[in-house]
Amino acid sequence: MDDICTYQIEVNGRVDEQDLNAMSPLQITVARVKPTSTLFTVSTDQSGLIGLMRHLHGLGLVFLSVSRVDTEGPATRLAAR
Repeated sequence: MDDICTYQIEVNGRVDEQDLNAMSPLQITVARVKPTSTLFTVSTDQSGLIGLMRHLHGLGLVFLSVSRVDTEGPATRLAAR
């Protein structure tokens, strides 16, 4: 459970990378911004992911998906709307 993994999180709406990092306890990298959603990546362990999700939810962001990026294959979907 303490393994560091890379996760992709997609949220509803457009969110700026600087705003995400100003609001986040972890370093976040925006991978894609669409008119209706923002996809970003973060490397952390599972407890860090849970803390980040609670933090972002508390800020009012709506999650569309959360996926673990498998370095040996395609992303593994953990949750979806």
